Amino acid sequence: MGYAFLIDTYETERMKTLSTWSTFKNEDMSRRPHPKDRRGRNALEHMVHQCMSENLWFCNMLGIDVGAPPLPEKETRLEFIKRYAEDSGKRLAALREKDDTWWEEETKFFTVSRSRAWVVTRRIAHTAHHRGQLTMLLRIVGREIYSTYGPTADTGGLMQNKAETIYPYPNVETLIEGEVNGGNNKAPLPGPGVKPCTERPDPT
Repeated sequence: MGYAFLIDTYETERMKTLSTWSTFKNEDMSRRPHPKDRRGRNALEHMVHQCMSENLWFCNMLGIDVGAPPLPEKETRLEFIKRYAEDSGKRLAALREKDDTWWEEETKFFTVSRSRAWVVTRRIAHTAHHRGQLTMLLRIVGREIYSTYGPTADTGGLMQNKAETIYPYPNVETLIEGEVNGGNNKAPLPGPGVKPCTERPDPT
């Protein structure tokens, strides 16, 4: 199947999103990048947006309806993780059933027509964009950041310094189980070590 790479990418982006959500603490959910500026979404609002917008895109643009409310009944961190894990898993399964003709057919993307492959690509980019905002929010609230596309300061710093790529959990099932049980068994992080974690360290 010519579009298997998009299915594989959606699968990994799903895991990266859930991993990032799992790194927040319950007390972080209402924190904004700037406490007096409501333009910056807090973690709860990001989770609402991810669930709502992905549901709308898949239902309206891709014709994939998982038959479930996009938001959890109780809007807690854990319930958002469980809701998105279940729904995105069903979307993943539906994408795996589609042939090349389905991917190449055009559909309505807001006011223009695009192929379904184009829409899924844009959806993946949309999710990655908001996940980047969340990792910045994690840093603002003082949390450690696991890998998304490679090493971070908390997984050892720069790739050229042999830093590792480390995810909090190996798969979605382990993530759900770990978070249900308190989230205290994530993979350990080595920290940045003694070398700078940026290519342009502050000379001071």
